[in-house]
Amino acid sequence: MIKLNIGGVPEHFNLPWHLALEAGEPARLGLDARWQDFPDGSGAMAAALREERLDVAMLLTEGAVAGAASGGLKIVSLFTESPLIWGIHVPAASSLHAVSDIQGARYAISRHGSGSHLMSFVHARDQGWAPADIDFVVVRNLQGAIDAFASGSADVFFWEKFMTKPLVDAGRFRRVGEFIAPWPAFVVCASLGAVATKAPAIAALLRVVLTAAGRLAASADGAALIASRHGLEVPDVRDWLVTTRWAPRPGIRVADVTPAVDALRTLELVDGSLESDGLLAPLPT
Repeated sequence: MIKLNIGGVPEHFNLPWHLALEAGEPARLGLDARWQDFPDGSGAMAAALREERLDVAMLLTEGAVAGAASGGLKIVSLFTESPLIWGIHVPAASSLHAVSDIQGARYAISRHGSGSHLMSFVHARDQGWAPADIDFVVVRNLQGAIDAFASGSADVFFWEKFMTKPLVDAGRFRRVGEFIAPWPAFVVCASLGAVATKAPAIAALLRVVLTAAGRLAASADGAALIASRHGLEVPDVRDWLVTTRWAPRPGIRVADVTPAVDALRTLELVDGSLESDGLLAPLPT
């Protein structure tokens, strides 16, 4: 059997992977597929891919671009076609009440190179602020942001709005705005070793996972299943499903990542000569 070590954040976007693994799909394909949660996000998974501790991972597109630009991994497919809706959060008792108030505040990020880090730059650019002036506080993950807010060591936190909604509803976070990334939310990345030796196996498993995603989205019970697995409210999940489109099949085009490449290049977060096609290694069809 071909072994595949797979990583992803423990969030609702990745439930189709768990459903496919729980149904025994990898074994039917001759694969020994093992999942590992990465609550620390895209930066941590990029490091694991680079070190060959993972074969495959679902990264935020901006994190994948930054990671692939640094070498050691390739973007092999879209995972979602829809963009991520980022919630812009502050502590519930904060004196910050609008997006305009957060300029110059301390931003909690999971780690440098993560989506929460890179999206802070992109949002600041769109607001006309100087991204170089942002003060970052590394908190590792969502729990770290909760702790940083509680201790008063950070002021702002960008995270996917539906995952943080329970915290908003509980009065621990307050959402002062939203920011929709101008590119698809998640892509599938692979280590260089996996690209060279396991691409057909990755493609076969991803086809099964994306089929499971399509069934989940179309199921009358899909929202209830997602809510029960991730501690969310069913009406919130229904709203999320309206905005979410998983890719129908494996595949990636240069145009899928070019907006993220251009944004990170403008912000000087990746080399100015970087070409989008150099980041990709599309899976076999």
